[in-house]
Amino acid sequence: MISKYIKSLKVNLRNYLLQRLVPSNFYFENDGYCPICEESVTFMARNHWLRDHYKCPSCHSLPRERALQEVLNKYYPNWRKLKIHESSPGNRGVSLKMKNECENYMASQFFVDKPLGMIVNGFRNEDLEQQTFEDHEFDIIITQDVMEHVYEPEKAFKEIARTLKTGGAHIFTVPIINKHFETEQWAVKGENNNPIFLKEAEYHGNPIDPQGSPVTYHWGYDIVDFIQQTSNLETSIEYINNIELGIRAEYIEVLISKKL
Repeated sequence: MISKYIKSLKVNLRNYLLQRLVPSNFYFENDGYCPICEESVTFMARNHWLRDHYKCPSCHSLPRERALQEVLNKYYPNWRKLKIHESSPGNRGVSLKMKNECENYMASQFFVDKPLGMIVNGFRNEDLEQQTFEDHEFDIIITQDVMEHVYEPEKAFKEIARTLKTGGAHIFTVPIINKHFETEQWAVKGENNNPIFLKEAEYHGNPIDPQGSPVTYHWGYDIVDFIQQTSNLETSIEYINNIELGIRAEYIEVLISKKL
């Protein structure tokens, strides 16, 4: 366990130093085609951390979002006609495209101080761990960088499986931080839904909370087995590296969990 923790610290330290040592005049661009806005564009990054900075100038999407769109198109090309639930959507990229082009698109956020199932600021209030949706309600469930912030992912994956129709899928991105060792739990739930960190405190951006979302898990590739054991969903990992589609970055895997 100690060796795993040391490896994780080394990865975090490396990323921290790179973000500060790489010159601020870093610049990269290339011509390509954005699968989200479906336009020929010039992708551009002004920071070496491509995952958050290699953007489409038209729809402002990031590489992981373009990768998710490619996977969605590959497995469910008729997605516009399907019933889709997205948990914790952003305000650009895939989220905005589905909102505008899919008639049966439902977006949810989790407001801890509001009743579950209530519409709040245009979003349905849902906790992924205890959803109010009916069984077999959705063809597709989308989460983008959400599952690393869930306190009890076994409950969330089980609920996702419950609300999926047979033949449907959970298509999602999550940073596979622990590529060479097992998943580590990073935080547990304390009083008032506040995190108790088991390792160094870590937060990611949250569009509805300026404090951000606490990181609860550093996932490894064993997430595939975890999902199978907790939800009986069959999961595969898609890795796309296609600079012509603006899909090149760190932690860019897209997972697809099918309900067979």
